[in-house]
Amino acid sequence: MMEKLLHGFPGSVFERESASCECIPDYGEPSGVEIRIVDLNKSFGETHVLKDINLEIKPGETFSIIGPSGTGKSVLLKHIVKLEKPDSGTIYIDGHDIFEPKEKNTPREYRYSMVFQTSALFNSLSVGENVGLWLREKRVCTEARIRRIIGEKLRLVGLEGKENMMTSELSGGMKKRVAIARSLAMNPDLILYDEPTAELDPITSDELARVIMSLKKEVNLTTVIVSHDLNFAFHLSDRVAMINEGRIIEVGTPSEIRKSDNPAIKKFLYTTTKGIAGD
Repeated sequence: MMEKLLHGFPGSVFERESASCECIPDYGEPSGVEIRIVDLNKSFGETHVLKDINLEIKPGETFSIIGPSGTGKSVLLKHIVKLEKPDSGTIYIDGHDIFEPKEKNTPREYRYSMVFQTSALFNSLSVGENVGLWLREKRVCTEARIRRIIGEKLRLVGLEGKENMMTSELSGGMKKRVAIARSLAMNPDLILYDEPTAELDPITSDELARVIMSLKKEVNLTTVIVSHDLNFAFHLSDRVAMINEGRIIEVGTPSEIRKSDNPAIKKFLYTTTKGIAGD
């Protein structure tokens, strides 16, 4: 899974060298993509996990998918990055079916990256080496430019000057930020977070939220977050989708979701253990 996401650019892009500039032409500024999910269904054996999912995410939007555990949130995320293939239905990125054979797809190549629950850093590498790994493996830029990109991305996540630290020296929150910096090094048009606050305490989760909020101001990309952390999702998101028993039951702004009269949403939101006041 990591191999596909970290090295997901088409190979032909990287077979070209550019002697006249520091990076290959395809490595440009990110541009947020539109996502449209149509009648998506997925079963594993006799378990129907995703049921007629329909969803639209706007270019440049920060969009969260919330819902109880085991309702298909992460499975949906894996479909967006083509780690899973639907039984029926499809997903369009900027109007093009991502599951069609490549020769039938003619959009510009969009870049995507995923930040895993576990951060998935390489412990044998330093912070800077983790962030620059994809750039170096794909020979995207000159070494001098790669070093500058590493510094730029670490600055964006509040870890400026930490290039030489080893991952074993990092706290959980710092590892998450390094994982984000590594994803940003790809200049992705789409970045996905799978339970980004998993195993983080509330203070560290708040710091991570500030990092993602600051990225919205500096980087033009589409962000999709899967989270059970309601305060985190509501604070960051332009819109939120609630998934329950494999179906999208409501989509709206955080304020609209909070005010929903849907019994399943009210049951999920208003419980005293989630930090949102209940009866």
